[in-house]
Amino acid sequence: MSAISMILVVIVAFFAGMEGILDEFQFHQPLVACTLIGLVTGNLQAGIILGGSLQMIALGWANIGAAVAPDAALAAVASTIILVLGGQGTKGVSSAIAIAIPLAVAGLFLTIIARTLAVPIIHAMDRAAEKGNYRAIEMWQIIGIAMQGLRIAIPATALLFIPSSLVRNFLESMPSWLTDGMSIGGGMVVAVGYALVINMMATREVWPFFIIGFVIAAISDLTLIAIGALGVALALMYLELDKGGSGKGGNEGNSNTGDPLGDILDDY
Repeated sequence: MSAISMILVVIVAFFAGMEGILDEFQFHQPLVACTLIGLVTGNLQAGIILGGSLQMIALGWANIGAAVAPDAALAAVASTIILVLGGQGTKGVSSAIAIAIPLAVAGLFLTIIARTLAVPIIHAMDRAAEKGNYRAIEMWQIIGIAMQGLRIAIPATALLFIPSSLVRNFLESMPSWLTDGMSIGGGMVVAVGYALVINMMATREVWPFFIIGFVIAAISDLTLIAIGALGVALALMYLELDKGGSGKGGNEGNSNTGDPLGDILDDY
C-alpha cells in the first residue's frame, strides 16, 4: 500500500470515529467507511461488498439505555484494512466479516476509555462557561470530538504497519468451519437487518412495491443495477400518484389520506 493510500485511510478512519458521535454525514456507517477505504486503496468492489454485508449486520446495533452497541466504525475500518492487506479481494470478504464481529465488540473498550476521558473535558467546559469563555468551550469541544476520531484512527494506523504477508497468512490459516460458520451467521443477521428495515417502512401503500421487487429479483436474471433502475422508476410513479391524489383531494374535498394507491382504489 502506498504512503498516500495509507494517509487517506487514516483520514477516513479519523472522520469515521468523529461521525460515531456527530452522526451527521454517516462516515461511521460500514457501507460508507468500507467503500471509502476500498476507493482510496484501489479495492472499491471488495469494499462495497464488505460494507454492504456489515451494514446489514450493524442495523441491529443500537444504544439502548446504558447498554452501548458494538463499535460499527472500528469494525468497518479495521476489517477493510485487513481485507486490503490480505490481498484476497472479494474472496476474502467472508473472512473479513468473521474478524469484524469480534473487532466491533473489542471496540467497546476504546469507547469506554474515550467516554471516561470525556468526563473531565465536560467539567472543563463547565468551568469555562461559568467564566463566559466561549473560546475555551469551543476548544474543548474540538478536543473531545478529535479524541473520538483518534479512537478509530490510532488502531487503523497500527494495522497499516502490519506486514501484508502476515495478514495474508493469518487469513489463510483460519479454519473453514470458522469462516463458513461466520458467513452463515452473518447471512442470518443480514436477513434480520432486512426485516428491521421492512418493519420500519411497511405500510399499506408500499407493500405492492415490495412484492413487485422480490418477484422481479426471483424470476429474472436482471442485475442489481437494473433492479435499482426499476426501483427508481416505481418510486417516480409513486410520487406522481401522490401528486395526483393531492390534487384530486383539493378539488373534491380533503379525500387525500397520504396513501395514493388507497385513494385511487377508494374512488372505485
